[in-house]
Amino acid sequence: MSDSDTNAKPAGETRDLTILGGGLVGMTLALAAARAGITSHVIDRADPADLVAEGADGRASAISTASWNLFRNIGIAESLAPLGCPIDSIAVTDGMKPGRIDFTPKPGGELLGGSLGRMFANRDLRIALFDAARGEPNIAWHVGTEAVRRDRGPHSVEVELADGHVLRASLLVAAEGRQSPTRDEAGFALAKWDYQHRAMVTALFHDKPHENTAWEIFYPAGPFALLPLLDDAEGRHRSALVWTVAEKDAAGVIAMNDAMFVNEVAGRMHGVLGAISLAAPRMSYPLRFHHAGKVVGQRLAVIGDAAHGMHPIAGQGLNLGLRDVGALVEVLAEGMRLGLEPGDAQLLARYEKWRSLDAFMVMSVTDGLTRLFGVPGRLPSAARRLGMGAVQRLPALKRFFMDEARGMSGKLPALLRG
Repeated sequence: MSDSDTNAKPAGETRDLTILGGGLVGMTLALAAARAGITSHVIDRADPADLVAEGADGRASAISTASWNLFRNIGIAESLAPLGCPIDSIAVTDGMKPGRIDFTPKPGGELLGGSLGRMFANRDLRIALFDAARGEPNIAWHVGTEAVRRDRGPHSVEVELADGHVLRASLLVAAEGRQSPTRDEAGFALAKWDYQHRAMVTALFHDKPHENTAWEIFYPAGPFALLPLLDDAEGRHRSALVWTVAEKDAAGVIAMNDAMFVNEVAGRMHGVLGAISLAAPRMSYPLRFHHAGKVVGQRLAVIGDAAHGMHPIAGQGLNLGLRDVGALVEVLAEGMRLGLEPGDAQLLARYEKWRSLDAFMVMSVTDGLTRLFGVPGRLPSAARRLGMGAVQRLPALKRFFMDEARGMSGKLPALLRG
């Protein structure tokens, strides 16, 4: 292995899994598997120190109730708990016009104090995962290197690293993100399209407290989301911003100086959080949809963004990947108790059957909402607000949508149930 390996093992050691990609989903898989007694090699081209450096990633992620259960069960919730801001309610509105929906769980409800989830800085999530991984003997962590050869045979898989070392395992897991070379090399077909939108991502300081409320404001050009963050060390109120703009307008928005950008953002907030200013660097990325028709092959499983990428409208991208983790670990652990290998075709078929329908349903709903709220005009807006008003008045329907937001619907893996 390379000199930069953490928990280094002898070259060529065979482990249960070789996980390509040590990001949020890949490292969560390694930890969850380790807690179940499943060993892994984790390979990532990035240096962990670079990923957790101040300012390296100003993004934040919404962690659903189900995903928080997973973090609790793999032992990182205690270190993360003080760093997350609860989402106690979600306000959904069509352009700040009358007829909004307020999703607010009853006080004293389930985990997270009845909240709909928590907002965490991606940097804090990485630090917690990396710290746990460093002390886990079931994880051999190979950093600052990449796979240059992947061979999947009938009895095992081999991965050759850039430095020439060869790693062996029973199952190869692709967790490399949207541009997964392993998925593409396996020939998995993708349903994909470009939304012709770009997400503008940053954080804001604001005068009024957000009261742990997330705002999802829909405009014809795209959704505008304000997500609550903890106050900073100086007591300043903060929220994360994800502003979707049409690709044709994106260059102009990116070119704005900070004062112009803040002015444009303020105009879309209608004063709900008072005066605002930038609290983090501005980032942007294109919004695309992709869904792999197959997520398993011979001794191969594809998880997270390598399997499915969606619009951030409902904040479910990372949570969907964490559901992949819970399902894969459960299937593998049960199979191994029966004497099967992690790469056994029966186990992989069960994983694919379990995850394919759930992922497709979540992504279809997300895509549908994106298209529904993107139809311009007064009549479509009135129809949307009429429907939102109906949801607001029907507790059972509101509960359904809240369960979806909390990730507590459908057949959940044990690790995500609490």
